Amino acid sequence: MTLHKVLKYLAIVIGVIGLILLARIVIEGDAAIESSADLQSSMINPLIYLTYAVFVAVIILVLIFVLKDLFTGNVKNTLLSIGVFAIIIFIAYLIPGDTTPVEMNNGEMLSSGGVTLVNMGLRTFYILALIAVGAMVFSGIKKLSK
Repeated sequence: MTLHKVLKYLAIVIGVIGLILLARIVIEGDAAIESSADLQSSMINPLIYLTYAVFVAVIILVLIFVLKDLFTGNVKNTLLSIGVFAIIIFIAYLIPGDTTPVEMNNGEMLSSGGVTLVNMGLRTFYILALIAVGAMVFSGIKKLSK
């Protein structure tokens, strides 16, 4: 059996287990689950553990295949892409913005450094989104011109 078939059957099994756990929750109903802590933990916890297991499995598989392809493929292009990504993050960090501390919903204060990091993350997202949209527009125009 190839890896693709094994992963396909594993995904089907995990999906069926998830559907069974979800059906248990839907059949029991919201009111019954909210009123009983024991019922809540016995119904919700298995679904949460299944989610954790899938998340860990995905992270492990991604790391394995990324490292495998990194060392068997073109390391120069990979390092160049990581460098460009780091430069984009650095540019997003350097863009000036409001750094006044912000009060969060729970009453705690987010420091000016935290505000700077949040702004950096948002700006990084916007820059990468603009690059992606630009690449799609460029590709569409290039296809239309042919």
